[in-house]
Amino acid sequence: MKVILGKKVGMTQIFNEHGDAVPVTVVETGPCYVTDVRTTEHDGYDAIQLGFEEVVPRRLSRGERGHLSRNGLPSLRYLREFRVRSRDLEDVTVGQRVLADVFDVGDRVDVIGISKGRGFAGVMKRHGFGGGPMTHGQSDRQRAPGSAAAGASPGRVWKGKRMPGRMGGERVSAQNLRVELVDPERNLLAVLGSVPGAKGGLVLIKQARKSGELAKQRGQ
Repeated sequence: MKVILGKKVGMTQIFNEHGDAVPVTVVETGPCYVTDVRTTEHDGYDAIQLGFEEVVPRRLSRGERGHLSRNGLPSLRYLREFRVRSRDLEDVTVGQRVLADVFDVGDRVDVIGISKGRGFAGVMKRHGFGGGPMTHGQSDRQRAPGSAAAGASPGRVWKGKRMPGRMGGERVSAQNLRVELVDPERNLLAVLGSVPGAKGGLVLIKQARKSGELAKQRGQ
């Protein structure tokens, strides 16, 4: 069971085992608690629910407080569920603590977070449009989207047309990142490269789904 919740701290660089300076994102992970276990026999699927970040009880709803206190757990701000395989539930119990040392240096992980909100954005920023011409009498069409649809047939704008609108604030997954540092004493993980979200944002870290497939493709 290699899953954990954490908060994005920020980016820095560290020296790996080969002496190379590599860019990493530091995540404060845990301590998390197993707050519930779902099984195929009882719920129709296999999953575990993790809780993260202790808060004062008044910050939670009565349902959340009852759910946690029933199992003797502290008041936890975030509750998230992870689908797992049935064999991964053999050694999992409600109330179990999950720390950063659930991962090892070299492990491949998927990091899921909410991307930074950019507000209302035009098509050049939101979708990478090239914009209108800079010459031939253009005065106010430089960053305009251009034609949105045909006038005769079908005579409407197709659903899914890329247009200006709200940008960011979406669930994004950074896949197959390498764990470069594990510090269980300070509850810190460092993964290679960038991860979605702003500093202080909640991130979900789990074992990479595609690492095995990539290893097969590379003949490892």
